[in-house]
Order: sequence, then structure tokens, then C-alpha cells
Amino acid sequence: MPRDPSHKPRLPLLLLTSLLILILAAFIPSITSRLTLILSHLRSQSTTPNLAKMTSLYSRELEIAQLAVQRASILTKRVFHETSKGTVSKDDASPVTIGDFGAQALIISALKHNFPHDEIVAEEEATELRANPPLRDQIWELVRTTSLDDVAAEGLLGGGIKDADAMLDIIDQGNSKGGKVGRVWTIDPIDGTKGFLRGGQYAVCLALLEDGDVKVGAIGCPNLPVDDAAPLTADIGANATDDEGRGVLFSAVIGQGATSRPLKAGALAEERSISMKPLTDMSNASFCESVEAGHSNQSESAQIAQKLGITKQSVRMDSQAKYGSIARGAGDIYLRLPTSKTYQEKIWDHAAGDLIVREAGGQVTDIKGNRLNFGVGRTLATNSGVIAAPKAVHSQVLSVVQEVLGVK
Repeated sequence: MPRDPSHKPRLPLLLLTSLLILILAAFIPSITSRLTLILSHLRSQSTTPNLAKMTSLYSRELEIAQLAVQRASILTKRVFHETSKGTVSKDDASPVTIGDFGAQALIISALKHNFPHDEIVAEEEATELRANPPLRDQIWELVRTTSLDDVAAEGLLGGGIKDADAMLDIIDQGNSKGGKVGRVWTIDPIDGTKGFLRGGQYAVCLALLEDGDVKVGAIGCPNLPVDDAAPLTADIGANATDDEGRGVLFSAVIGQGATSRPLKAGALAEERSISMKPLTDMSNASFCESVEAGHSNQSESAQIAQKLGITKQSVRMDSQAKYGSIARGAGDIYLRLPTSKTYQEKIWDHAAGDLIVREAGGQVTDIKGNRLNFGVGRTLATNSGVIAAPKAVHSQVLSVVQEVLGVK
């Protein structure tokens, strides 16, 4: 029978198939190993940037905030030493100095240069200056001639302001209503104006809120000791001008701890981590309160101290310097007790300090034990009073505060 030309012997095909299987079997371990190495490399490439991103979260905002506070602090020191303080009064009769206006202008200018779409809640407005050209010109001369002495650092802030009219417009850009949506900066250009006027404690304060939560905080305290270990003394609230060994910059980023560094005139100095000191014996505790009786009920503070067993005299000082002081362990407890049922604290008086204390291992609440709510506008409308203390004893302090004040 003739052979079908389409018919091919099966043996060569089987041999080829077997040979291919043997070759693949020989190389599979090598291929598997290479695939493992490739996948491992890809994982490292995908996770490393994420870790870097986490560690650098808000790093730019922090650097700009620190430099802006540092530059504004230079202006406030110049005002104290070189010029008439030039106070005017706001509707609530609190004094505003030319330093308030000048510092606010410099800070907002830096923020708008770097974060043009962010909103700003600031304490001052330029209405008074528009109606008072001599005062405006005096402030403009200070603003025009104040800068960081490090060219690179000054460049990061965008340099100087164009002219006096631009300065007024910049001051008025702090008119945001705040709230719980988006990015909002809060500024207190001179917190503790009366302390500033008498040469005591004051602070330049700046914080970033995102959707109502504080993410970045910076506080410049020109009259506090640089030494984090320096204890608070009863007279620290007065006659503490910015001589040698004074001037500290506190800062914090959410989830990254709190730091302090010397307050300089140029580039940022080296930072140091800070934390609240462990408090095992309440009799050794020291607590801070406001100098002004109108800001906190001092008689009730004394009762609370007695019930807690605190024997040391309270330290009275102005501004968010109190927050910085307890955050680095120079003090232990900060009480700001309500003096009126209708008074609402301003968010710029507490935002930066709240974050710095919490990142240093403390807890900050109102007298009902609620966290401070920075997302309801320009005031802490849903809070009453402030209690800041180490986490381990905060509940004990809160309990006594509520007992003395009759809070249920």
C-alpha cells in the first residue's frame, strides 16, 4: 500500500517534546529565582518612596512656618527695642501694637508666596492703618527693613513686600472664617500683647489646620530661656527681655513629635526633641496660668492646686509660651479656666500650642474632657476652658477641675 504523504512518524515529535520538558525542568529553578529577585526589587522600589513620603509629610509647611515665625520674631524684637510700641485698641479693648501688624504682614506674605491657595485666619485687620497714614508708614518702614540674614532662607519666604499698599492688602488676607474643610493657617502675630509691652513673655504663633485638625505648629518665644532644662520661676512672666541665652522656637508636625531650637536671625538652628517630663508625685508639679485675671479664674486655680496636692506657687505668664514650657518639661500643667459663660477662645490662641503639647506626650482638653475643636470657625465655640497636662495624670487633673467648677 502506498504511504500517505501527510503521515509523519510520531517518534520524532515525542522525542522533541520530551527534550523540551527536560530543558524547561533544568531552567525553572533559575527562572523562579530571577522572578523572586525582580519582584523583591519592585516591592522595595514601590515602598521606599512611600516611606520617604511619610517621613517628609508636611516638611515644606513646617520649614516655611518655622522661618516665617523666626522672621516675624525679629520684627517684634526690633519694635520692643527701637521704637514706640504705638498701641491702638480693638473692639474688645485689647491693645494692638505696631509689632502685631508688622509681624502679621510678614507671615502672611510668606504663606501666600508658598501656599497661595490656602486660607488664613489672622487676628488683625488693616482698617486702622488705612485711616492713620503716619502709623501705616511707621509699620511699613519696619516691614520693609526686616529680613532673615540668610539669603537662602529669606528666599524661601519670597523676600520682601512690594510697598505699603501691598502690605495693607496682605494684612487683610487673614480674614478667612475658618471651618472644617480645606487648609487653613491660623496666625497670632503677638500672642500676649500685654506681656510684650512690659518686657515679659509673648509668642509669635502659627499653625496649619487641615479639615479642622492641627497638622503643623510653630511658636517663637523671644524671651524664654533657650535651655530646655531651665525651670520655670515665678518671675518669668516679667523682666525677661531677649538678652543672651533667650529665644526659643517650638514646633511640631502631627505624628512626628515636638522639637525646640534656638530662635535665630537667619537659617534654622539645630533642633532638639522635647517631651513632657514624667510626673509621679503631684506635690512636685508646677502649673502655669495667665497673668491677666480676666483670662483665667485664678482663685479657682488655687483651689484646684490645693486639692491636687501641688505645693509650688503657680507660674503666671502670658501667651502660648505656657504650652511650650510644659511641652519641654519646664512646667507640668497649664490651666485656663473660664471666666465667663459666653466668652469663646480664639483658635489662634491655642492651635499651635495644642499640637506641640500633644506631640510632646501631653493631653489637651476643655473642662468637660473634650478635645479642642478648631473646625467650627474663628473661635473654639464648642469648648470651655483649657486643661493641658501629661497623659498619665490628665484624667486626675480633669476630675479635680470638674469637682471645683461643679462640671457634670
